[in-house]
Amino acid sequence: AYAYLDRHRVHFHITRGRRSKYGDYRWPQSGHAFHEMSVNGDLPPLFFLWVMLHEAAHLETHLKYSAAAPHGHEWQAEYARLMVECLSFFPPEIQPSVRRLASRIPLNRNLMRGIEQQLRGGADPSAVHLDDLPAGTLFRLKAKPDILFRSVERRRTRWLSIDQQTGRQYTVSALAEVMPQ
Repeated sequence: AYAYLDRHRVHFHITRGRRSKYGDYRWPQSGHAFHEMSVNGDLPPLFFLWVMLHEAAHLETHLKYSAAAPHGHEWQAEYARLMVECLSFFPPEIQPSVRRLASRIPLNRNLMRGIEQQLRGGADPSAVHLDDLPAGTLFRLKAKPDILFRSVERRRTRWLSIDQQTGRQYTVSALAEVMPQ
């Protein structure tokens, strides 16, 4: 992994746990002359690798296509390729699911979520995520059940949502565990 990051001159950061995302990739821009990747340091080791592969797929996509959509077909193909290359790092019981996920583009979101739950270990398989619900659904965040929200529209990795009492708008992670109302 170090040789890969060094070869592409990636500034790699292991960050504190973030609720909004597991990792991040930023390509070079004016005033920011290097690739930058971060992964939350509080993740279980195999899930850490999974997230690192996700971010590396962004790097590979940027290097090959520069203007591709963040999670578009080009990125999905790169992510699938990296999953297959690193398949031996995953436990034998997960490998068939990873191989099946990588075999078809577009990637199957439900299969991916199942793999991620296994890699995180102890994740509640019955948990409902905001991304599981259609736009317009009333919900409460499991971590903040005192506020009632309504989802409005998906914006890449987050949902524009409205606090039903105050009318304030928030962007909520698509991966947030929620309680539909």
